Amino acid sequence: MTDPRIRPATAADVPDMVRLVHDLAAYERAPEQCVLTDEMLHERLFGTQPALYAHVAEADGAVVGTAIWFLNFSTWDGVHGIHLEDLYVDPAQRGSGLGKALLTELARVCVERGYSRLQWQVLDWNTPSIEFYRSLGAVDLEDWRTYRLSGEALQAVGSVS
Repeated sequence: MTDPRIRPATAADVPDMVRLVHDLAAYERAPEQCVLTDEMLHERLFGTQPALYAHVAEADGAVVGTAIWFLNFSTWDGVHGIHLEDLYVDPAQRGSGLGKALLTELARVCVERGYSRLQWQVLDWNTPSIEFYRSLGAVDLEDWRTYRLSGEALQAVGSVS
């Protein structure tokens, strides 16, 4: 049975989710990098070509946590998986089991749909989260590095004819 505090996000949840994403950016010491707006998130979740999914966690009728995710694909396994982009629970609700409930729901989605993996990234200094993830049985892919093209570098590479 799924946790009644966890449910798929609706359009009405977008403002709360944007607030939580901005809170996460501040927690991750990069609030100036977060430019997400209600309109942007609404379009990606509920627009004509949605490619993003989300669940929310509620406490006393208020949205206090979110898991925002999209599908990835393993060419080795030949099936989809979930990439968890953001997992955030309001600090006042930490320890209530909502973070675990959000991850449990995404794992349930993976199992139900035959997906082979649930993966995410965590900052190396975020010891409380790392310990939490390890307690669930998640493993650190120590040999893998994340690379990103963005800003001027993306423009330079993407503008080559």
